[in-house]
Amino acid sequence: MSRIAKKPIKIPQDVEVSIKDNNVSFVGKSGKMSLELHPAIKASLDDGILTVKTLKDDKETNALSGTMRALLNNCLVGSSIGFEKKLQLVGVGYRAQIKGNILGLSLGFSHPVNHAIPDGITVETPSNTEILIKGCDKQQVGQVAADIRSYRPPEPYKGKGIKYSDEHIIRKEAKKK
Repeated sequence: MSRIAKKPIKIPQDVEVSIKDNNVSFVGKSGKMSLELHPAIKASLDDGILTVKTLKDDKETNALSGTMRALLNNCLVGSSIGFEKKLQLVGVGYRAQIKGNILGLSLGFSHPVNHAIPDGITVETPSNTEILIKGCDKQQVGQVAADIRSYRPPEPYKGKGIKYSDEHIIRKEAKKK
């Protein structure tokens, strides 16, 4: 078994876990999550501690056991706390505003960019140049953030564009005469 899979997952008091066949379900204050385990992996719950075991002993199953344990932990964190990504708009006139379930972006194009917000994701704009994406599914939160960032990725000369709040943009020097 991989080193990651050997680590037990401690279940907090505010999260309910149920295991039915190969399906593990989490219900917490932030939402509901469920994960279908690989047939060669088995999860067990004892005294508030979730553990992952392999049914076979080969290289592929060992790698899958660590992946399944990490996905189970992501489901636990998502259902109890949730995940969030913060984006910043850098540039003169770059703005973001929410209209219903559509994020309207002004990014220096000749037209406004409208991005539909999927179910299970909440988007907030604390200021005109900040976007906060929250949800219980880590993969979905990251994908929505990447989709929004792809409209205008940061460029290396002036640093204009949409960037993650913790992202550092390596700047280039302009061409000299």
